[in-house]
Amino acid sequence: MTIRISAACEHEELTVLIPWYVNGSIGEDERQRVDAHLPSCANCRDALAQERYVYRGMNAEPCVEYMPATSLKRLQARLDGTDASARADVPPDLPAAEKTGRRSMPWQGLMAASIAVMAVAVTLLAADRWVPKYYTTTVSVPRPQGEVIRAVFSSTITLDELQSILDAAQLRIVSGPTEAGVYSLAAKSRRPVGSSLASLRAHADVRFAESTQAGAGSGDSP
Repeated sequence: MTIRISAACEHEELTVLIPWYVNGSIGEDERQRVDAHLPSCANCRDALAQERYVYRGMNAEPCVEYMPATSLKRLQARLDGTDASARADVPPDLPAAEKTGRRSMPWQGLMAASIAVMAVAVTLLAADRWVPKYYTTTVSVPRPQGEVIRAVFSSTITLDELQSILDAAQLRIVSGPTEAGVYSLAAKSRRPVGSSLASLRAHADVRFAESTQAGAGSGDSP
């Protein structure tokens, strides 16, 4: 039992040393301990391989150039190298001006394309082509025929209670409820709309009620 505990402690100690073992900052004694432990421990060998992979990734040369000037110089050097290989196919008796024109053509073409792209971008920005435009898609919904009041009732109201309130106000449902719970109500007698509206507002189960007719008390809605 003591041997197993000692081996586990040794394993934990050496596992902590692996990153320093990889970057070369470990002491000689610790290095020898790690070297002696690795052949018998698959877990530490896996950890060593993973640490080496991370270490190589951290020390690898970046693939992306963030300095525009450096990137352009490298690109120009590559293009010049490509042109140098292409000049082998140019006849030796070709005029010097034509040789120079052939060599500089790819670089000049690239610069011209870059300038053209920048010009298009500036033109689009100046013309306000990239500014998003928003349009409303809301349209007015036609009112149901005969609608005089719109009302919202309590979500716990029963059908019997709703019908009782409508009968007392001499109203009937012509449409609804909408997604917002709005009912469109029409009069079913000659009772004034203002009176029906007051009757609705007297009930605790009526959350909102307003007239859709001018001068019928629509401004008194709570």
